[in-house]
Amino acid sequence: MKKKYPLLRDYIRPGALVLFVGINPGIRSAMVGHHFAGYSNRFWKLLHESGLVPKPISYDQDVSLQDWGFGITNLVARASAGIDDLKPREYVDGRAALLAKIRRYQPKVVALVGVTIYRALFPNGVGERVRFGLQAERLGGVPLFVLPNPSGRNATLPYAAMLSAFRGLKRHLDNRRASRRRATRCVPGKPGAAAARRASGARSAPAMRTPDRGRREIGPPRPPGPR
Repeated sequence: MKKKYPLLRDYIRPGALVLFVGINPGIRSAMVGHHFAGYSNRFWKLLHESGLVPKPISYDQDVSLQDWGFGITNLVARASAGIDDLKPREYVDGRAALLAKIRRYQPKVVALVGVTIYRALFPNGVGERVRFGLQAERLGGVPLFVLPNPSGRNATLPYAAMLSAFRGLKRHLDNRRASRRRATRCVPGKPGAAAARRASGARSAPAMRTPDRGRREIGPPRPPGPR
């Protein structure tokens, strides 16, 4: 009978910027109760050096990821010494559980920490080369970003290549924020819209008044939208 290890706690808040997804916890992570706690794991170092978090952070501060808008979970909750111990059914159940978390918390991006996770979620593409970065597929309607496995066992990929992939996620988030700011400036009624109109020389249309009571005409009420 295989030994059962403690389950790791997910740290996710609704509307997280990024939900990081590991394959499953290692034995040490389960024993200390923190994500990516392996002695040779570079996940936390990569977060800082890529600029995703503003200061150095260690595995025992994983809860603080939420302070920067990030969440963290695993595809398979059961800890093991390696992924070879995982059963096909665990991947199937893990995919269903992950989709439920995505529907519940609605992250802006799902970041798979390892190509193995992508192949487990999309088995029809097995054999095809998976590139790091933003993928054509979505998961639960959410953009999908693939990062390298930062474990020390991943000796085939240089650290510089790992760092480049994590910096790619940082650029994606920066570009997303910039696009949202530009969109906000161009939407009437939003903060900055009036300044944008003044800068462009546009003039506001005069308000219509009803002939009987002189109030602003706003049109019929809209039906309530989804909440």
